[in-house]
Amino acid sequence: MEPNIGIKKDNLSSVAHELMKILADEFVLYTKTRNAHWNVEGPDFHSKHVFFEAQYEELDEIMDSVAERIRSIGHYSPATLKEYLSLTHLTEKSRSANDGAGFIRELLSDHESIIIHLRENVNRFANEWHDLGTSDYITGLMETHEKMAWMLRAHLR
Repeated sequence: MEPNIGIKKDNLSSVAHELMKILADEFVLYTKTRNAHWNVEGPDFHSKHVFFEAQYEELDEIMDSVAERIRSIGHYSPATLKEYLSLTHLTEKSRSANDGAGFIRELLSDHESIIIHLRENVNRFANEWHDLGTSDYITGLMETHEKMAWMLRAHLR
């Protein structure tokens, strides 16, 4: 049964597709953060290992929330690596060194990219697709990424 929530079917489809891109970005960032957690080396290993764990756990909750938002508006969430890689605007990078500062710079860049993408779409959700709920939702998501980026940035001072 399709949701009857005051948003046109075509608009729900557009919102869902944009949310799928956000989910893909979150999944790629989650994977890169897990990689940092597993593979960081150096004199600050333990503190970075614990820090990256806290970050990927927060990203795990975000992914679940985005997927559930997609489901709540009547669409299915992508759930394959192939789909995520075709939807994301982030890149998979291979690192030559596994130092904490290098991982932090890379993850910070991805968070900032997601923040910009979310900020650019807040008004689209509200004005173009008439979905104030999703507009509000991604505003909160943007704020979460801003805090996560701040935490990463603080390590580089």
